[in-house]
Amino acid sequence: MTQMGRQWGWVVFRGAVAVLFGGLAFLVPSRELDALTPIWGAYVLADGFLALLTAYQVREEDRPWWSLALVGAAGACAGLVIFWPGTSSLALSTLVASWSVAMGGFQILAALRMRQSIEGEWRLILSGALAVLFGLLLFVAPGNALAVVWLIASYAIGFGALVIAFGLRLRSVANAV
Repeated sequence: MTQMGRQWGWVVFRGAVAVLFGGLAFLVPSRELDALTPIWGAYVLADGFLALLTAYQVREEDRPWWSLALVGAAGACAGLVIFWPGTSSLALSTLVASWSVAMGGFQILAALRMRQSIEGEWRLILSGALAVLFGLLLFVAPGNALAVVWLIASYAIGFGALVIAFGLRLRSVANAV
């Protein structure tokens, strides 16, 4: 866990990107899902890249690196598809929902694997559960653009805050070692 603890800054940065995206999503002037698409695509690509970077940096020492790599790969793929020309709002909503459920599941798995190494893994479990819940809610109500925008923004802020809290917990573990 010492290697993962040394990467706490990337984890906090990943959470900060999510909070920033959520704040920007609330400011989308048209309140339309189509206006949110490029912002969401950039966020998902950044999140995927940061998860892949963290997985690469902890791959030798810590066991949960592959679940971080899967989260990153899913995010990078989803981000690229979002920018595919002609992606409809319904397709975007379905893609975001699928990505969120997959990412949340892998995040929960990573947290469960870290249980022996770190206290406070509940923050990562909770952020994963929030991602799964968010994805399921998007599957249920994909058509209401305003509700989807607010749901996405709220999720991103909550998820980001939990990831930041987990990253700060990693920092305290790294400092203790």
